[in-house]
Amino acid sequence: MRAVAMREAMLYEKLPGLRVRCNICQWRCIINPDKSGVCRMYRNRDGVLYSMNYAQASSVAADPIEKKPLFHFFPGTQVFSLGGWGCNFHCQGCQNWEISCPSDDQPWRNSREISPQQAVELAGRYGCQGIAWTYNEPTMWFEYTLDSARLARENGLYTVYVTNGYMTPEALDELGPYLGAWRVDVKGFSDAFYRSLARISHWQGILEVAERAKHKWNMHVEVVTNIIPTMNDDDQQLEGIAGWISEKLGELTPWHVTRFYPQYNMTSLPPTPISTIEHAYEIGKRAGLKFVYAGNIPGHHSESTLCYSCGRQVVQRFGYQTTAVGLKDSSCKSCGAELNFRTPDGGGRRA
Repeated sequence: MRAVAMREAMLYEKLPGLRVRCNICQWRCIINPDKSGVCRMYRNRDGVLYSMNYAQASSVAADPIEKKPLFHFFPGTQVFSLGGWGCNFHCQGCQNWEISCPSDDQPWRNSREISPQQAVELAGRYGCQGIAWTYNEPTMWFEYTLDSARLARENGLYTVYVTNGYMTPEALDELGPYLGAWRVDVKGFSDAFYRSLARISHWQGILEVAERAKHKWNMHVEVVTNIIPTMNDDDQQLEGIAGWISEKLGELTPWHVTRFYPQYNMTSLPPTPISTIEHAYEIGKRAGLKFVYAGNIPGHHSESTLCYSCGRQVVQRFGYQTTAVGLKDSSCKSCGAELNFRTPDGGGRRA
């Protein structure tokens, strides 16, 4: 393991017997000496908790912001995307399991060291307007993303977390002043589902932190639900998610209902029928959500954004090709309705 990757963790408590309690994610792991937490990226060394992968990137790309997916946040821009290693979830259908569930010695073979300053410089070099921490759970290199987000803000870049949402409130509050968008997965809406898919209990904390991101820190929030046949495709869970978004985040919050494809340990399940995605779309609309997007279905009618008030098209999308055709700042150019966009030309309250 590379010594350069080690950095003392910001949020932890020292306990008797050289044990520590990590307070970065909601597992709040109590870690014995020379042991790691659930994510395996935080390790107790003689009573001091260390991040073991500071600045160690597994994946680097310049992506369309729509790929995250974020549809109402700086549409049509490029975002410099960085992935690290590890995850605090163990999802059976993980799409990026090679970096989220690495063996103990695997990550460091292929890591690329990218300091916060280098990340900002690379974003500029590749014509990106912002930086996103994505591909794996960004909470797993919390200190690095915090340092990078602070520096990105100072250099006029927007910042994005693509997250499972299982961060602690106190960790979110450290990031709050520097983070522009919270693109959160709400994978289901029941204890049984979260235990089955990701071995997670107390999943309601994900909802509480998302609400905190929006209401305390004024982050732009978009929600993604990957709909898995036989697991979270029932009306009770979908109605629960849609109702929570509408009530707690607001009816202008985008909800992306995406099509599952078999991956990792869930290859026995079929891809989600398009009819199921369209049913979820209708559930979102009935709950009062103004913007529901069907994902992983290229060319679907919901890809583009229509004004809920006058029906005019305001953002045209096909795949990752995006054109703002009727948007003025954060409003419809035709009728003036507020559409909840953050835009390069000043729409929305915060980048």
